[in-house]
Amino acid sequence: MNLHEYQAKAMLARHGVAVPPSKLLSDVSQGSEADELPESADDRWVVKAQVHSGARGKAGGVILARGAEEVAAAARKLLGSRLVTQQTGPAGLPVEHVLVEPGADIRKEFYIALALDRTLQRVVLIASSQGGMDIEAVAEQTPESIRRVVVNPTVGLQAYQARQVAFALGLESGQVRDLVRMLLQAYQAFIASDASLIEINPLAEVADGTLTVLDAKVSLDDNAGYRQQALWAGRDVNQEDEAEREAIEHGLNYVSLDGDIACMVNGAGLAMATMDLIKHAGGMPANFLDVGGGTSAAKVTEAFKLILRNPRVEAILVNIFGGIVRCDLIAEGIIEAAREVSLEVPTVVRLAGTNAELGRQMLSESGLNLTAEDDLAKAAEAAVALAKQHRGAAK
Repeated sequence: MNLHEYQAKAMLARHGVAVPPSKLLSDVSQGSEADELPESADDRWVVKAQVHSGARGKAGGVILARGAEEVAAAARKLLGSRLVTQQTGPAGLPVEHVLVEPGADIRKEFYIALALDRTLQRVVLIASSQGGMDIEAVAEQTPESIRRVVVNPTVGLQAYQARQVAFALGLESGQVRDLVRMLLQAYQAFIASDASLIEINPLAEVADGTLTVLDAKVSLDDNAGYRQQALWAGRDVNQEDEAEREAIEHGLNYVSLDGDIACMVNGAGLAMATMDLIKHAGGMPANFLDVGGGTSAAKVTEAFKLILRNPRVEAILVNIFGGIVRCDLIAEGIIEAAREVSLEVPTVVRLAGTNAELGRQMLSESGLNLTAEDDLAKAAEAAVALAKQHRGAAK
């Protein structure tokens, strides 16, 4: 689960990390008067759209305002809109809150993150002296400017490791002390909150030489939601893909993609292999969908409903290995689901495992728009061919 910037900063502040004073606005009529805004020495504020996406500044989601009237105007412009960034896709994300903070005279921007490296099975501290909106370009063009420190989970992040990072960033003595304290506090927040990512970008050096957290992003481990109920109470479902959210409710693992061949598979590894074969055959997968090992007719029906909500889908490839559950039962579920949703999109079903031949026979005799296959590569090729035919017929 992702947190909004204002939630991420509040979480860090609870663990001692100093964050700028701010005001959260959901309604321009309340809280945008000068005496209600956070104190600003030069009457400048920054109004930031609260959406689960980076690159907000480039998309017009961060507005510099001089005076309370400009703050109110900026809030009116953003609230109720949909912000389209490089990360959201063309539909964008709804802006229901804006965060107002005093402007800062930035001398230098740094990048700081704590991330879970699943390959190393360790938390990794990542830092760069080149923070800001183009951090992705920094990682690609000058990877040598990025410092990585692997944290031993037994002892946690150590002060000497934090000092090494501060020295690598070229900080002065007072700033070194402040950054060490901040990193140790952020690590404690990471562990206590079951986070998978805490990103501070930029961490800014301002005119008086102090370090300020200008933006923060936090992602929490979904598997730990049961013990982080206070944080999960702030979940903003309006920022999440509707289909992915409904999939979770039905015990399905679903991720929307940009292609036009939908996939329905039992098993995450098999799903990845299925998508690879679709691409190898010249197609593009429309989704990742794992219905689980012990799937049922009800799950298959919900999976078809999710798939068919995507208007780009031109064909469906169902790939089921019948180990835990028999293929004839899966075939029966597919037939029931296809009838319930009035399936018209051409669908290729590859069955392998227990009673696979009987399952394929049931599909062939169903009278529905279902093509049974026993070879996965041939099934992928058939799905790509049927998608092209369906696309051509639609034109």
